[in-house]
Amino acid sequence: MERILDVATGESVAFRYELAGLGSRFYALFIDLAIQLTVFIGALLLLAWIGSAFPSAVKAPAEADPSLAKIAAGIAIGLMVFALFMLFFGYFILFEWRWGGRTPGKRLLGIRVVRDGGFPLDFTSAVVRNVVRIVETALGFYSVSAIVTLLSPENRRLGDMAAGTLVVRDERYERSAPIALQEAEREDPLVRELSEAERDLIRRFAARRTSLRPEARIALARSIAVGIRPKLAAPYDHLSDDDLLVFLAGNALA
Repeated sequence: MERILDVATGESVAFRYELAGLGSRFYALFIDLAIQLTVFIGALLLLAWIGSAFPSAVKAPAEADPSLAKIAAGIAIGLMVFALFMLFFGYFILFEWRWGGRTPGKRLLGIRVVRDGGFPLDFTSAVVRNVVRIVETALGFYSVSAIVTLLSPENRRLGDMAAGTLVVRDERYERSAPIALQEAEREDPLVRELSEAERDLIRRFAARRTSLRPEARIALARSIAVGIRPKLAAPYDHLSDDDLLVFLAGNALA
């Protein structure tokens, strides 16, 4: 079930999110699991091929020194456990951290993870929500988390509750108008120092930002904001470059 969440900031600006429902999150997880299983099966086939193609290289250490073989087996088991953890849990941590809250599955379904208040997902939050995933997997393979998500007003699973995160729809992610004093803000001297070319640049960025890759969007927002911030009546240091440009385009320049 899809739900809408409004988050109000201390600056009288409202952030509106369409929360991702259980269905879209399940399909995203299914896609990610399919990718993980494909990689896992591919790795097993590769190891089997190596073992069959070079049998003497595998048997020689064991025949030469049994103690060395035990050490090698212990190292191999440790590496295998680490590889499995990274494949099935590190996968989510790394993708969500580096891809702006998205895994390949989430990207295809148009959803992403954000922190409470709409802030971008950081490394700590990505680790916490996905370490809890281990417990969730053990609890009937997400069955308990599915029930918790359905009962939660904000569609949070256990990992989201622990990390303080939300899963929102990416394509419809937008900020609403200010909660109050909207007309007064339009007359505020906030952007009087901006040239018409700079104003147009901000509007065009806001119009096409959702079509940009996260890395390109962040870099472009930074290059624009570096010349914009010194000309504003208020620094708005609490907003990222991307959030600042969207706020200006939707309010001060509207």
